[in-house]
Amino acid sequence: MSTDLTFSTLAALADQLTASEVTSVELTQAAIDRTMAIDAQVQAFNSINPEDALVQAAASDARRAAGEACGPLDGIPVTLKDVIAVRNQPLTASSKMLANFVSPYDATVTSKLKDAGAVLWGRANLDEFAMGSSTENSAFKTTRNPYDLERVPGGSSGGSAAALAAGEAIATLGSDTGGSIRQPAAFCNVVGLKPTYGLVSRYGLAAFASSLDQIGPFTRTVEDAAIMLGVIAGHDRRDSTSFKTEISDYRAALQTKQGPWKLGIPKEYFGKGLDPEVAAAVEQAIAFYRNQGCEIREVSLPHTEYCLSVYYIIATAEASSNLARYDGIRYTHRAADAKDIVDLYFKSRAEGFGPEVKRRIILGTYVLSSGYYDAYYLRAQKVRTLIRQDFLKAYGEVDAILTPTSPTPAFRAGEKATNPLSMYLSDIYTIGANLAGLPGISIPGGFSTSGLPIGLQLIGQPYAEADLLAIAHSYDSAHDWASRRPQL
Repeated sequence: MSTDLTFSTLAALADQLTASEVTSVELTQAAIDRTMAIDAQVQAFNSINPEDALVQAAASDARRAAGEACGPLDGIPVTLKDVIAVRNQPLTASSKMLANFVSPYDATVTSKLKDAGAVLWGRANLDEFAMGSSTENSAFKTTRNPYDLERVPGGSSGGSAAALAAGEAIATLGSDTGGSIRQPAAFCNVVGLKPTYGLVSRYGLAAFASSLDQIGPFTRTVEDAAIMLGVIAGHDRRDSTSFKTEISDYRAALQTKQGPWKLGIPKEYFGKGLDPEVAAAVEQAIAFYRNQGCEIREVSLPHTEYCLSVYYIIATAEASSNLARYDGIRYTHRAADAKDIVDLYFKSRAEGFGPEVKRRIILGTYVLSSGYYDAYYLRAQKVRTLIRQDFLKAYGEVDAILTPTSPTPAFRAGEKATNPLSMYLSDIYTIGANLAGLPGISIPGGFSTSGLPIGLQLIGQPYAEADLLAIAHSYDSAHDWASRRPQL
């Protein structure tokens, strides 16, 4: 019974809790038991606190008994990526630099989850400071793909995706800077949503690249993603990039917005490097939407070829700036044998950061340096504008864009570790949405002949999450890919 509970959907469990068919304590205990049984294999969590989770669950049950339930998340275990602040819990960013740091405050999304009654359950592993596409860059452990433990779960939010796929949580939160929610979702057969930049507050998120980062949910179904987004979205005065916009009833929109839609297929996304089985899955999705009455059009995003270069200039420049605060002086790792203040800076950062983070800091510092700012960073920002204009022009013809999420299914652990460029290419289809500030969602799209999940990506118009979710739901609800469980 406990495994059935932990592989159930958020929507179904909310109904069961309301009907008193299960209690939050029973559900939370099931998640704890599942984690204790299999996380030694998956390595999804950096830390857990079962006692605290059960206290939260008991409080939820007491609210329900008193007729004061807080809504569809009340009593449901939700796991947060270990870059999102939770008061009195570790916030490590999977880095030695923050190995002993405990957050003194809640992120805005954390406060919203607490207000909704969610049981906050565990801290999910990630690539250090969210820099990576495989969760191999964590300073603490390598998370494994539940569908094949020899393969990666994707990154950087690999722990969040793997915990959900393995039945260790009912829903999770991650962050997406260049595909870090959508690519792991594709690798792990779950739904991953990156909202429009500014729709969800970044307050309390350990920053990687501030103009690209966005928090979003991992869930089993698109309906669950709509429920989660309805909880965490909204303007926040503590985030200067938070956008004031009306928050729709995303779950209701799944029923009220029925289509048919116009979907664009970008010709630039179907060239060299795309795995034939991934391409076939996308073709099947195109056929499904066409049979639903949707109009399928080829569109062009001509500046796609520059996305990777632009991203790794802008993201690394912002990372160089953001990570300058980790200096060994205040709350971070501090070298023990420094001779003077300069030596303290050098040694603390050398010891605290891993190789990938150092690589990106060096590159970012270079492109921001005197004599190179205009040549690299400023030019990259100009091309970023052209990339956004490509998408907006396409939206003059179509409602959303359908693409693969990743060029390939999950690759083997270590396969790309010595080739950073090959690793970076794992995000080639997801980076554009971040550069343009657009919402994107990855949904389960089938399995390869070797049993590996394949993801489909839909990219929507700015702040049109209601439409994007409805389009994704029409496919998701007609297929049962998400019902398949990994054999652990």
